[in-house]
Amino acid sequence: MNIKNSLIRMKKYKVILSAVHMVYRLVNSTYNVEELILRLTRLVCQFIKADSSSIYLLDPQTGKIEKIAIFDNKINILLTKKKDVAKVPALERRVAQGYPIFDPHCLGLPLIADEPVGAVFIRRSQQGKPFDEFDKDMLSVVAEQSVTAIKNLQLYEEQQKTILGSIEFIGKLLKRRGCVPRVHASTYFKILQMIGEDMHIGKEGIDNLYYASILRDAGAIEVPYDILSKTSRLTPEEFKIIRQQPARSVELIKPVAFLKPVLPIILYHHENYDGTGYPSGLQKDQIPLGARIMSVVDAFEAMITARPYKEPLSIDEAINELKTHSGTQFDPRVVEVFVRLAKQKKFRNYLRNLQG
Repeated sequence: MNIKNSLIRMKKYKVILSAVHMVYRLVNSTYNVEELILRLTRLVCQFIKADSSSIYLLDPQTGKIEKIAIFDNKINILLTKKKDVAKVPALERRVAQGYPIFDPHCLGLPLIADEPVGAVFIRRSQQGKPFDEFDKDMLSVVAEQSVTAIKNLQLYEEQQKTILGSIEFIGKLLKRRGCVPRVHASTYFKILQMIGEDMHIGKEGIDNLYYASILRDAGAIEVPYDILSKTSRLTPEEFKIIRQQPARSVELIKPVAFLKPVLPIILYHHENYDGTGYPSGLQKDQIPLGARIMSVVDAFEAMITARPYKEPLSIDEAINELKTHSGTQFDPRVVEVFVRLAKQKKFRNYLRNLQG
């Protein structure tokens, strides 16, 4: 009998160690709070064999529930709307404030760092096997392993917001100085976003396009003002200075760690699909997709924008230019998406806004 009990204990310890390892791997491969809690709900159900699990997160500023991740062994969803969060029962709200639940078919533990971060719940149907002490231990392990990671990611995201605020300020400063065209930045990004979504580049890819759209001209702050404000065509020497702008932009933002994936977009968005662009003469798929998308939108913006030395093209004329240079200057796939989207009312309105 003692041998049997020892084997049972060893098996349980192995399961706990496996859970610790899985949570550790999960935490170290996830850099977004929302993604982390969604994946944790799946992991909890897997190890504890629950019918459903959920994680509630508190707003660090207000202490109120702001996010709920749910998994029922079929659907994994994230709730963030106030009307959905408001439906949380009072008893479960208490768990998020530090009061655990130990019911036969529902376990709830608070997630606490220095202060409450949220709560984790597991549930089984009334007809299912009641939770036992080992299930409690397993849930405690997951909670302990997860809470620090959640808190750290929340702090990281707050730092990102602060840095992003500074980035947006730089963008406004560049516009005031006349370093970049006075176009509506949000319109420029929405065009990038619609193309990126159509090409299925994912949320991270869209985020990178957003940062790149703000910072693509950051290096212009080091370009002499008489060159930036020049109303006639640039001399070869002046154009050489302008061509160094992407590299200057990259040097300025390189110290910001989370912007590392953005650097190739900014550095290479003046490369041509056939290898005749700058700064490195990259061609085709050597050029990051984000840079190829931005190259098309940048060129379109330049063509429809009035300059002292040239008349602007109409939207349709600029689209025809994109088609003419598809496969040489531009990625044919990006041009194809741009042309197709240009037939949609929403996208067309963005093009008009960019024009005026």
